[in-house]
Amino acid sequence: MTLANTLLFGFLIGFKHALEADHIAAVASLATESRSIRKGFSLGVTWGLGHMITLFTFSSTVLIFDTVISKQTTFILEFLVGCMLVFMGGRVIKEIINKRIHFHMHSHLDGVIHTHFHSHGRDNVEHQSKLHQHSHQKRFSLQALMVGMMHGIAGSAALIILALDSISSIGGMVVYIFLFGIGSILGMTLLSLMIIIPLRNSIHTTKHTYLGLKTFIGLGTLFLGMLIMYEASVNNGLLV
Repeated sequence: MTLANTLLFGFLIGFKHALEADHIAAVASLATESRSIRKGFSLGVTWGLGHMITLFTFSSTVLIFDTVISKQTTFILEFLVGCMLVFMGGRVIKEIINKRIHFHMHSHLDGVIHTHFHSHGRDNVEHQSKLHQHSHQKRFSLQALMVGMMHGIAGSAALIILALDSISSIGGMVVYIFLFGIGSILGMTLLSLMIIIPLRNSIHTTKHTYLGLKTFIGLGTLFLGMLIMYEASVNNGLLV
């Protein structure tokens, strides 16, 4: 395989890397906070940028100084990623509970049964004009950047091994890692749009679908985080 093909392969692997389960869960949880397509685009780019910053910095430093990331360190980073996902998934579920969103089945005199979707989140809250005064969400999400940076650190070890097996020169490895990061930015941007668009459409069509999608994302992220924590701490011997 030529160097050019290897670098292209790095870009494609980076794109695929963005579609890993823990990345999907993290971005899906972030996506539940907005239904704006512009926000979704910004969210994916920001996550990918944070991922690329730490991935490129950490991996390049290790390669240049010829150091090694221990398995223990790798397991600790994976465990922290699991903790982060548990927090993010739990926050989505907490938001649903706090807004007290639920359904009621009721029938009319003509015998037709309806499902009524509503929230008691503002029950017993006096109407105030200032509640209508709000600021629009900023396109740049510091939270998405930090989540991406955390994933970038955790994914450095595997990327270094892959780079070492593919390229012999330090310069080539650095370019490989950079293209890997660009691929992950593109992949995550497309992924975030694929998540936000169904959420955006579902709230305009049926509240049941929107609530179901949001609950699924919250629970899925929560359980995936717990699974990653278990794998890192028990199966991989972190606690031994």
